[in-house]
Amino acid sequence: MRKIILVFLAVVVVVGSIYFFKKSFQEGKSDVLTTSSFDEEQSTELFGKYYSKAENFLEDMSLEEKIGQLFFVRYDKEQALSDVSTYYPGGYVLFAKDFSDHTKESMLSELKTLQGASTTPLALAVDEEGGTVTRVSRYPNFRSERFLSPQEAYAKGGYDLLESLEKEKAQLLLSIGLNVNFAPVADVSINPEDFIYTRSFGQNAIVTAEYVQKMVQYANESGISSCLKHFPGYGNNVDTHTGISVDERSYENFLQNDFLPFQSGIDANVPMVMVSHNIVQSIDPEFPSSLSKKVVSELRNTLHFTGIVITDDLAMGAIDTYASESSAAVLAMTAGNDMMIVSDLPKLYQEILTAVENDEVSMNTIDVAVRRILAWKMSYGIIPTE
Repeated sequence: MRKIILVFLAVVVVVGSIYFFKKSFQEGKSDVLTTSSFDEEQSTELFGKYYSKAENFLEDMSLEEKIGQLFFVRYDKEQALSDVSTYYPGGYVLFAKDFSDHTKESMLSELKTLQGASTTPLALAVDEEGGTVTRVSRYPNFRSERFLSPQEAYAKGGYDLLESLEKEKAQLLLSIGLNVNFAPVADVSINPEDFIYTRSFGQNAIVTAEYVQKMVQYANESGISSCLKHFPGYGNNVDTHTGISVDERSYENFLQNDFLPFQSGIDANVPMVMVSHNIVQSIDPEFPSSLSKKVVSELRNTLHFTGIVITDDLAMGAIDTYASESSAAVLAMTAGNDMMIVSDLPKLYQEILTAVENDEVSMNTIDVAVRRILAWKMSYGIIPTE
Protein backbone atom coordinates (compact mmCIF):
# COMPACT_ATOMS: atom_id res chain seq x y z
CA MET A 1 0.00 0.00 0.00
CA ARG A 2 2.83 2.35 0.91
CA LYS A 3 4.54 1.66 -2.44
CA ILE A 4 1.29 2.44 -4.28
CA ILE A 5 0.97 5.78 -2.46
CA LEU A 6 4.59 6.70 -3.25
CA VAL A 7 4.10 5.81 -6.91
CA PHE A 8 0.88 7.87 -7.01
CA LEU A 9 2.63 10.89 -5.47
CA ALA A 10 5.50 10.59 -7.92
CA VAL A 11 3.07 10.57 -10.85
CA VAL A 12 1.29 13.64 -9.44
CA VAL A 13 4.60 15.49 -9.10
CA VAL A 14 5.69 14.60 -12.66
CA VAL A 15 2.33 15.49 -14.22
CA GLY A 16 2.15 18.68 -12.19
CA SER A 17 5.64 19.66 -13.24
CA ILE A 18 4.83 19.05 -16.90
CA TYR A 19 1.63 21.10 -16.59
CA PHE A 20 3.42 23.94 -14.83
CA PHE A 21 6.22 23.97 -17.41
CA LYS A 22 3.77 23.98 -20.34
CA LYS A 23 1.65 26.71 -18.75
CA SER A 24 4.69 28.83 -17.97
CA PHE A 25 6.02 28.37 -21.50
CA GLN A 26 2.67 29.30 -23.06
CA GLU A 27 2.32 32.38 -20.87
CA GLY A 28 5.84 33.48 -21.71
CA LYS A 29 5.88 32.22 -25.26
CA SER A 30 5.37 35.57 -26.92
CA ASP A 31 8.11 37.11 -24.75
CA VAL A 32 10.48 34.26 -25.57
CA LEU A 33 9.85 34.65 -29.29
CA THR A 34 10.17 38.42 -29.12
CA THR A 35 13.43 38.15 -27.21
CA SER A 36 14.76 35.55 -29.61
CA SER A 37 13.86 37.69 -32.60
CA PHE A 38 15.35 40.77 -30.95
CA ASP A 39 18.58 38.93 -30.11
CA GLU A 40 18.85 37.69 -33.68
CA GLU A 41 18.41 41.23 -34.94
CA GLN A 42 21.00 42.48 -32.47
CA SER A 43 23.52 39.95 -33.70
CA THR A 44 23.20 40.95 -37.34
CA GLU A 45 22.79 44.74 -37.29
CA LEU A 46 25.75 47.10 -37.00
CA PHE A 47 24.63 48.71 -33.74
CA GLY A 48 22.66 45.68 -32.57
CA LYS A 49 24.29 45.33 -29.17
CA TYR A 50 22.99 48.80 -28.26
CA TYR A 51 19.40 48.23 -29.37
CA SER A 52 18.14 47.16 -25.95
CA LYS A 53 19.44 50.36 -24.34
CA ALA A 54 18.21 52.39 -27.29
CA GLU A 55 14.76 50.84 -26.91
CA ASN A 56 14.66 51.86 -23.26
CA PHE A 57 15.68 55.39 -24.23
CA LEU A 58 13.05 55.44 -26.98
CA GLU A 59 10.24 54.51 -24.61
CA ASP A 60 10.75 57.74 -22.65
CA MET A 61 10.65 59.99 -25.73
CA SER A 62 7.64 61.95 -26.92
CA LEU A 63 6.54 61.86 -30.55
CA GLU A 64 7.97 65.34 -31.00
CA GLU A 65 11.35 64.28 -29.61
CA LYS A 66 11.43 61.24 -31.87
CA ILE A 67 10.69 63.28 -34.98
CA GLY A 68 13.41 65.78 -34.08
CA GLN A 69 16.03 63.01 -34.08
CA LEU A 70 15.48 62.47 -37.80
CA PHE A 71 17.01 65.84 -38.67
CA PHE A 72 20.62 66.88 -39.17
CA VAL A 73 20.29 70.66 -39.32
CA ARG A 74 22.50 73.26 -40.97
CA TYR A 75 23.97 75.09 -37.98
CA ASP A 76 22.88 78.63 -37.16
CA LYS A 77 24.37 79.89 -33.91
CA GLU A 78 21.58 82.40 -33.37
CA GLN A 79 18.85 79.82 -33.80
CA ALA A 80 20.32 76.56 -32.53
CA LEU A 81 19.90 77.11 -28.78
CA SER A 82 16.23 77.85 -29.26
CA ASP A 83 15.66 74.99 -31.70
CA VAL A 84 17.12 72.26 -29.49
CA SER A 85 14.39 72.83 -26.91
CA THR A 86 11.62 73.26 -29.51
CA TYR A 87 12.38 70.70 -32.23
CA TYR A 88 14.87 68.31 -30.52
CA PRO A 89 17.11 67.82 -33.61
CA GLY A 90 19.31 64.76 -33.91
CA GLY A 91 22.30 66.86 -34.86
CA TYR A 92 23.84 69.85 -36.59
CA VAL A 93 26.24 70.17 -39.49
CA LEU A 94 28.65 73.09 -39.32
CA PHE A 95 30.18 74.93 -42.26
CA ALA A 96 33.27 77.11 -42.73
CA LYS A 97 31.57 80.34 -41.63
CA ASP A 98 30.82 78.77 -38.25
CA PHE A 99 34.54 78.52 -37.45
CA SER A 100 35.80 81.81 -38.90
CA ASP A 101 35.85 83.86 -35.67
CA HIS A 102 36.75 81.05 -33.29
CA THR A 103 39.68 79.48 -31.55
CA LYS A 104 39.71 75.82 -30.56
CA GLU A 105 38.77 76.79 -27.02
CA SER A 106 35.89 79.08 -27.96
CA MET A 107 34.48 76.58 -30.46
CA LEU A 108 34.53 73.83 -27.86
CA SER A 109 32.81 76.11 -25.36
CA GLU A 110 30.07 77.03 -27.84
CA LEU A 111 29.36 73.42 -28.75
CA LYS A 112 29.42 72.33 -25.10
CA THR A 113 26.77 74.94 -24.35
CA LEU A 114 24.67 73.64 -27.22
CA GLN A 115 25.05 70.04 -26.03
CA GLY A 116 24.06 71.08 -22.53
CA ALA A 117 20.81 72.57 -23.81
CA SER A 118 19.77 69.43 -25.72
CA THR A 119 17.60 66.74 -24.11
CA THR A 120 19.24 64.06 -26.27
CA PRO A 121 22.98 64.41 -26.99
CA LEU A 122 23.62 65.85 -30.42
CA ALA A 123 25.58 64.51 -33.35
CA LEU A 124 27.76 67.43 -34.46
CA ALA A 125 29.19 67.09 -37.95
CA VAL A 126 31.39 68.79 -40.48
CA ASP A 127 32.66 68.11 -44.01
CA GLU A 128 36.41 67.95 -43.45
CA GLU A 129 37.46 65.96 -46.50
CA GLY A 130 40.75 67.73 -47.12
CA GLY A 131 41.75 69.68 -50.20
CA THR A 132 38.93 71.77 -51.64
CA VAL A 133 36.47 70.82 -48.87
CA THR A 134 37.90 71.93 -45.54
CA ARG A 135 35.57 73.64 -43.07
CA VAL A 136 37.94 73.73 -40.08
CA SER A 137 41.58 73.40 -41.12
CA ARG A 138 41.37 76.36 -43.52
CA TYR A 139 41.68 78.61 -40.46
CA PRO A 140 45.11 79.07 -38.80
CA ASN A 141 43.47 79.09 -35.36
CA PHE A 142 42.72 75.42 -35.88
CA ARG A 143 45.63 74.19 -38.02
CA SER A 144 48.66 75.83 -39.61
CA GLU A 145 47.55 74.67 -43.06
CA ARG A 146 44.63 72.89 -44.69
CA PHE A 147 44.54 69.13 -44.63
CA LEU A 148 45.71 67.74 -47.96
CA SER A 149 43.18 66.16 -50.26
CA PRO A 150 43.24 62.35 -50.31
CA GLN A 151 44.83 62.40 -53.75
CA GLU A 152 47.56 64.80 -52.62
CA ALA A 153 48.27 62.91 -49.40
CA TYR A 154 48.51 59.56 -51.16
CA ALA A 155 50.82 60.94 -53.86
CA LYS A 156 53.07 62.48 -51.21
CA GLY A 157 53.25 59.69 -48.64
CA GLY A 158 50.94 56.79 -49.48
CA TYR A 159 48.73 55.20 -46.85
CA ASP A 160 51.17 56.00 -44.05
CA LEU A 161 50.59 59.71 -44.57
CA LEU A 162 46.87 59.22 -45.10
CA GLU A 163 46.58 57.36 -41.81
CA SER A 164 48.57 60.02 -39.97
CA LEU A 165 46.49 62.86 -41.40
CA GLU A 166 43.16 61.16 -40.86
CA LYS A 167 43.91 60.38 -37.25
CA GLU A 168 45.13 63.95 -36.70
CA LYS A 169 41.94 65.18 -38.35
CA ALA A 170 39.77 63.06 -36.05
CA GLN A 171 41.67 64.24 -33.00
CA LEU A 172 41.20 67.88 -34.03
CA LEU A 173 37.48 67.52 -34.66
CA LEU A 174 36.85 65.63 -31.43
CA SER A 175 38.87 68.18 -29.44
CA ILE A 176 36.53 71.02 -30.46
CA GLY A 177 33.30 69.13 -29.78
CA LEU A 178 32.56 67.56 -33.16
CA ASN A 179 31.82 63.83 -33.35
CA VAL A 180 30.96 63.17 -37.02
CA ASN A 181 32.95 63.78 -40.19
CA PHE A 182 31.02 63.55 -43.46
CA ALA A 183 33.87 61.75 -45.23
CA PRO A 184 35.32 59.86 -47.02
CA VAL A 185 34.08 60.44 -50.55
CA ALA A 186 33.53 56.93 -51.97
CA ASP A 187 32.65 58.08 -55.49
CA VAL A 188 34.72 56.58 -58.30
CA SER A 189 36.19 59.13 -60.70
CA ILE A 190 39.25 58.94 -62.91
CA ASN A 191 38.44 61.87 -65.20
CA PRO A 192 39.75 65.30 -64.07
CA GLU A 193 36.80 66.88 -65.90
CA ASP A 194 34.25 65.24 -63.58
CA PHE A 195 32.62 67.51 -60.98
CA ILE A 196 33.47 65.09 -58.18
CA TYR A 197 37.03 64.25 -59.31
CA THR A 198 39.03 66.55 -57.01
CA ARG A 199 37.11 65.27 -53.99
CA SER A 200 37.45 61.61 -54.97
CA PHE A 201 40.49 59.37 -54.66
CA GLY A 202 40.97 59.72 -58.40
CA GLN A 203 41.51 55.99 -58.93
CA ASN A 204 39.55 53.04 -60.33
CA ALA A 205 36.90 51.23 -58.30
CA ILE A 206 39.21 48.56 -56.87
CA VAL A 207 41.83 51.03 -55.64
CA THR A 208 39.13 53.40 -54.37
CA ALA A 209 37.57 50.49 -52.46
CA GLU A 210 40.87 49.81 -50.70
CA TYR A 211 41.21 53.50 -49.85
CA VAL A 212 37.66 53.68 -48.44
CA GLN A 213 38.18 50.59 -46.31
CA LYS A 214 41.30 52.10 -44.75
CA MET A 215 39.71 55.50 -44.15
CA VAL A 216 36.78 53.93 -42.32
CA GLN A 217 39.24 51.88 -40.28
CA TYR A 218 41.26 55.00 -39.34
CA ALA A 219 38.09 56.83 -38.28
CA ASN A 220 36.80 53.94 -36.18
CA GLU A 221 40.18 53.55 -34.49
CA SER A 222 40.06 57.27 -33.65
CA GLY A 223 36.53 57.14 -32.24
CA ILE A 224 34.89 59.49 -34.72
CA SER A 225 31.89 58.60 -36.86
CA SER A 226 32.64 58.63 -40.58
CA CYS A 227 30.19 58.75 -43.48
CA LEU A 228 30.51 57.40 -47.02
CA LYS A 229 29.18 59.61 -49.78
CA HIS A 230 27.49 59.91 -52.28
CA PHE A 231 25.59 56.65 -52.83
CA PRO A 232 25.00 55.09 -55.34
CA GLY A 233 28.01 56.84 -56.87
CA TYR A 234 28.42 60.26 -58.49
CA GLY A 235 30.32 59.18 -61.60
CA ASN A 236 30.60 61.96 -64.16
CA ASN A 237 27.33 63.65 -63.22
CA VAL A 238 26.88 67.38 -62.78
CA ASP A 239 26.66 69.22 -59.46
CA THR A 240 23.27 68.58 -57.80
CA HIS A 241 23.66 71.67 -55.63
CA THR A 242 22.27 73.64 -58.55
CA GLY A 243 19.81 71.31 -60.29
CA ILE A 244 18.73 67.82 -61.25
CA SER A 245 21.35 65.39 -62.53
CA VAL A 246 20.27 62.32 -64.51
CA ASP A 247 22.62 59.34 -64.51
CA GLU A 248 22.14 57.14 -67.60
CA ARG A 249 24.74 54.47 -66.81
CA SER A 250 23.77 50.80 -66.73
CA TYR A 251 22.95 48.92 -63.54
CA GLU A 252 25.83 46.56 -64.31
CA ASN A 253 28.17 49.53 -64.22
CA PHE A 254 27.09 50.26 -60.66
CA LEU A 255 27.47 46.63 -59.61
CA GLN A 256 30.92 46.30 -61.15
CA ASN A 257 32.28 49.75 -60.27
CA ASP A 258 30.46 52.32 -58.15
CA PHE A 259 29.14 49.91 -55.52
CA LEU A 260 32.58 48.43 -54.78
CA PRO A 261 33.93 51.25 -52.55
CA PHE A 262 30.63 51.47 -50.70
CA GLN A 263 30.63 47.72 -50.10
CA SER A 264 34.21 47.92 -48.90
CA GLY A 265 33.33 50.65 -46.42
CA ILE A 266 30.26 48.77 -45.23
CA ASP A 267 32.35 45.64 -44.69
CA ALA A 268 34.71 47.80 -42.59
CA ASN A 269 31.76 48.86 -40.38
CA VAL A 270 31.17 52.39 -41.59
CA PRO A 271 28.31 53.77 -39.45
CA MET A 272 26.70 56.10 -42.00
CA VAL A 273 26.11 56.39 -45.74
CA MET A 274 24.91 59.57 -47.45
CA VAL A 275 22.62 59.23 -50.48
CA SER A 276 22.95 61.64 -53.41
CA HIS A 277 20.23 63.50 -55.29
CA ASN A 278 21.11 62.03 -58.70
CA ILE A 279 18.31 60.36 -60.64
CA VAL A 280 19.75 56.96 -61.59
CA GLN A 281 17.68 55.72 -64.51
CA SER A 282 18.79 52.10 -64.30
CA ILE A 283 17.56 51.86 -60.69
CA ASP A 284 14.74 54.41 -60.43
CA PRO A 285 14.03 56.75 -63.36
CA GLU A 286 11.37 58.65 -61.39
CA PHE A 287 12.86 59.68 -58.05
CA PRO A 288 16.16 61.31 -57.06
CA SER A 289 18.25 58.74 -55.19
CA SER A 290 17.71 60.39 -51.81
CA LEU A 291 13.93 60.09 -52.22
CA SER A 292 13.93 56.66 -53.86
CA LYS A 293 12.80 53.47 -52.11
CA LYS A 294 14.54 51.49 -54.85
CA VAL A 295 17.91 53.18 -54.32
CA VAL A 296 17.76 52.88 -50.53
CA SER A 297 16.74 49.24 -51.02
CA GLU A 298 19.94 48.69 -53.02
CA LEU A 299 21.90 49.98 -50.06
CA ARG A 300 19.98 47.88 -47.54
CA ASN A 301 19.39 44.66 -49.48
CA THR A 302 22.14 44.44 -52.11
CA LEU A 303 24.99 45.90 -50.04
CA HIS A 304 23.46 44.74 -46.70
CA PHE A 305 24.00 48.04 -44.90
CA THR A 306 22.35 48.21 -41.48
CA GLY A 307 23.72 51.56 -40.31
CA ILE A 308 22.43 55.12 -40.70
CA VAL A 309 21.18 56.12 -44.15
CA ILE A 310 21.14 59.90 -44.49
CA THR A 311 20.14 62.17 -47.35
CA ASP A 312 22.34 64.87 -48.78
CA ASP A 313 21.02 68.35 -47.99
CA LEU A 314 17.34 68.54 -48.95
CA ALA A 315 17.76 72.27 -49.64
CA MET A 316 19.95 71.57 -52.66
CA GLY A 317 18.77 72.59 -56.11
CA ALA A 318 18.02 69.08 -57.34
CA ILE A 319 15.42 68.61 -54.60
CA ASP A 320 13.96 72.11 -54.87
CA THR A 321 13.30 71.44 -58.52
CA TYR A 322 11.83 67.98 -57.97
CA ALA A 323 9.77 68.29 -54.78
CA SER A 324 8.33 71.76 -55.26
CA GLU A 325 4.76 70.57 -54.69
CA SER A 326 5.36 67.82 -52.12
CA SER A 327 7.28 67.31 -48.91
CA ALA A 328 10.85 66.23 -49.56
CA ALA A 329 11.11 65.18 -45.91
CA VAL A 330 8.07 62.88 -46.14
CA LEU A 331 9.36 61.39 -49.39
CA ALA A 332 12.78 60.84 -47.79
CA MET A 333 11.31 59.01 -44.81
CA THR A 334 8.99 56.81 -46.85
CA ALA A 335 11.99 55.96 -49.06
CA GLY A 336 13.72 54.43 -46.05
CA ASN A 337 16.22 57.07 -44.92
CA ASP A 338 16.96 57.35 -41.20
CA MET A 339 18.08 60.98 -41.19
CA MET A 340 17.86 64.05 -43.39
CA ILE A 341 20.20 67.01 -43.73
CA VAL A 342 18.01 70.13 -43.76
CA SER A 343 18.19 73.90 -43.68
CA ASP A 344 14.57 74.72 -42.87
CA LEU A 345 13.98 72.69 -39.72
CA PRO A 346 10.62 74.17 -38.59
CA LYS A 347 8.98 73.59 -41.98
CA LEU A 348 10.17 70.02 -42.54
CA TYR A 349 9.68 69.05 -38.89
CA GLN A 350 6.04 70.12 -39.11
CA GLU A 351 5.60 68.24 -42.38
CA ILE A 352 6.79 64.99 -40.77
CA LEU A 353 4.66 65.58 -37.66
CA THR A 354 1.58 66.17 -39.82
CA ALA A 355 2.38 63.12 -41.96
CA VAL A 356 2.56 60.91 -38.84
CA GLU A 357 -0.72 62.31 -37.52
CA ASN A 358 -2.34 61.65 -40.92
CA ASP A 359 -0.86 58.13 -41.17
CA GLU A 360 1.22 59.04 -44.24
CA VAL A 361 4.29 58.00 -42.26
CA SER A 362 3.84 55.16 -39.77
CA MET A 363 4.99 55.25 -36.16
CA ASN A 364 6.89 52.05 -36.87
CA THR A 365 8.91 53.86 -39.55
CA ILE A 366 9.77 56.59 -37.05
CA ASP A 367 10.59 54.18 -34.23
CA VAL A 368 12.84 51.96 -36.36
CA ALA A 369 14.82 54.98 -37.57
CA VAL A 370 15.11 56.60 -34.15
CA ARG A 371 16.11 53.37 -32.44
CA ARG A 372 18.91 53.00 -34.99
CA ILE A 373 19.95 56.66 -34.50
CA LEU A 374 20.08 56.28 -30.72
CA ALA A 375 22.05 53.02 -30.98
CA TRP A 376 24.49 54.69 -33.39
CA LYS A 377 25.00 57.57 -30.96
CA MET A 378 25.57 55.10 -28.14
CA SER A 379 28.08 53.09 -30.14
CA TYR A 380 30.25 56.20 -30.68
CA GLY A 381 29.86 57.53 -27.15
CA ILE A 382 27.70 60.47 -28.19
CA ILE A 383 25.06 59.15 -25.81
CA PRO A 384 26.80 57.77 -22.71
CA THR A 385 25.79 54.21 -21.84
CA GLU A 386 27.32 54.01 -18.38
